[in-house]
Amino acid sequence: MTTENKSQFRPVAVPDVELNGFWGKWQDAVCDSTAAILLDRCEKAGMIQAIDVNQSSPGIVIPIDEKWTGSTQMFWDSDLGKSIETIAYSLYRKPNAELEARADAIIDMYEKLQQEDGYVNAWFQRVQPGKRWTNLRDHHELYCAGHLMEAAVAYYQATGKRKLLDIMCRYADHMITVFGHGEGQIPGYCGHQEVELALVKMARVTGEQKYLDLSKFFIDERGRQPHFFTAEAIRGGRDPKDYVHKTYEYSQAHEPVREQEKVVGHAVRAMYQYSGMADIATEYHDDTLTNALETLWDDLTVKQMYVTGGIGPAAINEGFTDYYDLPNDTAYAETCASVGLVFWASRMLGRGPNRRYADVMEQALYNGALTGLALDGKTFFYDNPLESTGKHHRWVWHRCPCCPPNIARLVASVGSYMYAVADNEIAVHLYGESSVKAKLKGGNVKLTQHTDYPWNGDIRIDVDVDVDVGGTAEFGLALRIPEWAEGASLKVNGETVDLASSVIDGYARLNGTWKKGDVIALDLPLELRPQYASPKVRQDVGRVALARGPLIYCVEETDNGHDLNAFVVPQKLAGHRTKTIEGLNGAVAVELDVSREDASGWNGSLYRTRPAEQVPATVTLVPYHLWDNREPGAMLVWLQTGK
Repeated sequence: MTTENKSQFRPVAVPDVELNGFWGKWQDAVCDSTAAILLDRCEKAGMIQAIDVNQSSPGIVIPIDEKWTGSTQMFWDSDLGKSIETIAYSLYRKPNAELEARADAIIDMYEKLQQEDGYVNAWFQRVQPGKRWTNLRDHHELYCAGHLMEAAVAYYQATGKRKLLDIMCRYADHMITVFGHGEGQIPGYCGHQEVELALVKMARVTGEQKYLDLSKFFIDERGRQPHFFTAEAIRGGRDPKDYVHKTYEYSQAHEPVREQEKVVGHAVRAMYQYSGMADIATEYHDDTLTNALETLWDDLTVKQMYVTGGIGPAAINEGFTDYYDLPNDTAYAETCASVGLVFWASRMLGRGPNRRYADVMEQALYNGALTGLALDGKTFFYDNPLESTGKHHRWVWHRCPCCPPNIARLVASVGSYMYAVADNEIAVHLYGESSVKAKLKGGNVKLTQHTDYPWNGDIRIDVDVDVDVGGTAEFGLALRIPEWAEGASLKVNGETVDLASSVIDGYARLNGTWKKGDVIALDLPLELRPQYASPKVRQDVGRVALARGPLIYCVEETDNGHDLNAFVVPQKLAGHRTKTIEGLNGAVAVELDVSREDASGWNGSLYRTRPAEQVPATVTLVPYHLWDNREPGAMLVWLQTGK
């Protein structure tokens, strides 16, 4: 085997991947419960009536906030879009005629709602007609369009039905006439990024360069002077300084994107912007965007990211504050933000496999994002603290229900994040029981993973090559070797591969002639390992988090009783065992020998001159993404650490 240079990689389509095992169970929860629940709750909220021209408009259901002159009702199209996208992926896994008919009916409504020029937006057609394209800074028109575009691509790929795709192509064609620097055109962009990455998906599925060009236009224009948001406000008779968020940093529009060096503002908007930038960097081979993104990546992951892959500590702006400001009990860490980080990390891999991105993608996926969905697929987290006194629980719905369909569509499409394909190479970014079909220059190839990952690190990959090419094919394989996998080993057909010579940017790059029946054996040791925060993170001084493989673990009151902060973890993790916990889908829990501070000798005193005595104890840890799936109670990620 020889190494191979970097190529241009694109994610595989969701229908090209079949999942079982860990992710198969999560996808079944989405198929069996979440997909229908999303529509049920959208309908109950009034979203279906809002787009149905055969019914009267519901009017303003959620009052307008005078501070920003908007209502979360303005986002309803996006919630329906993400719900349809989730349904599309679930239909591929589990055909459901009733669910498909409900989605088709919604798509028919959008077809009737669409105006002759291609415009389609429930709020600006049925609630505030005549105000379209007048406040892009605040009112989410392009954001809503983007989510409907992503739904259109997913529904076409899953069902072969083009109606929604055709609707959104007409809408995108309309946008091309509306936005630009020509006479009468708008030299602007959306306050909430999303359409940028959606247009790339549209371009890839239709082959239309014009959609890529429009996405690039939105990215290139952002933050340029004279500032569009300022000019737009003046044109609309509004004082540009009378802006509820006070600064254009909130939507990452404070300076041109290639000049941005610090991750600021609203976390979800930032992740969607960087995702769109990374897509355009891949499609246009734009090193100026890649260079900016690499700087922003380091800024986020080295100074502003929770150990769970959660981002955005503050509720006030749903986003970023200061460097190393990572409170645990008040962590906002919105589910959508970690979903967005998965999107961005995945797209950073478009210019070639690199584990600095894939490791974080896995970290955010398993810990920051997946936490937002209950095991049964029926309830959700919006914000994700790393410490709870027992009062934080999953909820059924939200007046801004962006997170439920966002985590649902990610889970339902996770196969497309596991693999990516270049002209003649397959990259395996994530591991899990699955199979993928890929069309390469060397022929049609199928890879099948056999593994109980993330509970077990033994991974076997079977290679199958199309017999039409003679049963052999020459292509490359890139296999991620996680940074945490100390002592990893790799064999091809029983022969050991020297990782020291074959690993480039954290991936074993194997290039050669493959045949049906070839077997790759990868062993990733899943050792319990401590995670210490930088001393600059004041909230975690003297504390340790525990990880096993890609999973961050936590302690819950239901396993350990009260006073979780009394546990003290030794620096040497010698005495620990694993076990399976019933009711958590075969999850592997960890039992660890620790100490516990004894408060019994304080005799009613609040303070004294010596610390608490410590007694031997055992603590049970479960994966953080599974907390609050059993009896309610306190939870803690960062434990005291001792000698």
